Amino acid sequence: MTNRGGGFSRSGDRSPSALRPVTIELDAMKFAEGSTLIECGDTKVLCSASVERRVPPFLVGKGQGWLTAEYAMLPRATLTRSRREVSRGRPSGRTAEIQRLIGRSLRSAVNLRKLPEVTIAVDCDVIQADGGTRTASITGAYVATVAALAKMLLEGDLKRWPLVHSVAAVSVGICEDELLLDLEYVEDRDAQVDLNVVATGEGNLIEVQGTAEGRVFTRPEFDGLLDLALAGIAELTELQQSCLAPRLAEVDEALERRRSGPSKAKDEASLWGRPPRS
Repeated sequence: MTNRGGGFSRSGDRSPSALRPVTIELDAMKFAEGSTLIECGDTKVLCSASVERRVPPFLVGKGQGWLTAEYAMLPRATLTRSRREVSRGRPSGRTAEIQRLIGRSLRSAVNLRKLPEVTIAVDCDVIQADGGTRTASITGAYVATVAALAKMLLEGDLKRWPLVHSVAAVSVGICEDELLLDLEYVEDRDAQVDLNVVATGEGNLIEVQGTAEGRVFTRPEFDGLLDLALAGIAELTELQQSCLAPRLAEVDEALERRRSGPSKAKDEASLWGRPPRS
């Protein structure tokens, strides 16, 4: 981020309304039921969704499932090494907050009553952090979760498809009085206003986290930030759907076979043909 004679420019000459380059790699891990590696610029997050044959005690016997999330950063994901939180004995307040955000966001996308008594355990591990790790985690974890649900359905462990809507997230902010989409680290660090927005692919809001870091902001600025975020989420949704398209096509075929029911048994004449005339 540089200031050119009072003007504003971003690294790579990215426009204020542009996302960083985003890639989503499906099946990035061998053993997880669903997994992705999402890269948003220089931010990289490995997301997995595991199916555990248990539910929390408050759901035992209720005939439904659960979804929970954990978030962590590798010690050298950042500019300087940070200690592993396990060595401190507990997650930091920031980690706990992000884990809850990821879990809430993904639970909004899944009808848990259509799950058997299983827990979808989502893990988001930041390999490299350059801003927007929580939003990248949500966007990638959604794809991993859908992949895990698809595997369950295709293997006969789901009777009904539980997905309600898609979920993606992005950061927006104000730097040097300019509204920006998808903040990288240096922009997030210096932002006057910082928002994280989680929404469905249809543009319905799930959660908005906003802070006036350097100055207050107006209602028109807030509306402008939301518009930027929802436009970015629409682009992220297209990437998610493109990544999941082959898997969701298999799901649609499986559901269609179930709706049509078993094939009608053929009679012996149709199987063997009519006997020759004597």
